[in-house]
Amino acid sequence: MWLLHETHQIRGEREDDFDALLRDAWIPGVAGVRGARVGWVLRHAHGTGPSYRLITITALASPEAYGALAEAAARGPLRDTAVALDALRHDVEAKLLEPLPWSPLQKLDLESVPASGADHALTLYMEDTVWPREGKLEEYVERSGAHYATEMEGHEQAGHAMLQVQAGFRTVFGSGRRREIVLWQKVVDPRLVLGLLTHEVPAKLKAPGTWMNDALGLRDQWQSRLLRTTRWSPLD
Repeated sequence: MWLLHETHQIRGEREDDFDALLRDAWIPGVAGVRGARVGWVLRHAHGTGPSYRLITITALASPEAYGALAEAAARGPLRDTAVALDALRHDVEAKLLEPLPWSPLQKLDLESVPASGADHALTLYMEDTVWPREGKLEEYVERSGAHYATEMEGHEQAGHAMLQVQAGFRTVFGSGRRREIVLWQKVVDPRLVLGLLTHEVPAKLKAPGTWMNDALGLRDQWQSRLLRTTRWSPLD
């Protein structure tokens, strides 16, 4: 499975129009392409980064499904909708992702993904984009599962987890920055996120043996984004 990850920079005054076109035309249109489904639609939460950013994550059963989607958007039945969406945004950045070997999410049953917008409660995610050091990509892939994901699972079992790791991805070769990892985590206790924003990180969470300390040999730069599903996102 591949995931097409897109960040849309929407024209602020046309946000509602963009939402409606994406929900009512693009999502059902993508569902008409064999092996493709828009899975998640998320908003970059206000106050946590640039304004009017919408993220879509489209699940693709195979490289052939990506080719079919690209053809449909360029010259097929999705072309008019794609052009109309372009008129409502400043730009869009896209990359293809594939699951890491340890990722809890490896594939989706696409037939179970709604072919239109749903109606459900909002879910908050923290998306970390990581750039491992030169020559450390493969080691980061392995140790992020063996150490980070395991450490987070331990917090969850102990009943004091802030995040639940949902997935880990890397960019598909040739589709973006070569050394890039995306960690996708569901916020299970928003109160702890508030503490993260208003307090210094406790020393015990940076001590030797913790991921925050030990991973410094593999990377020291990453970007975190708080993303909130729309109520009409196919998946929550």
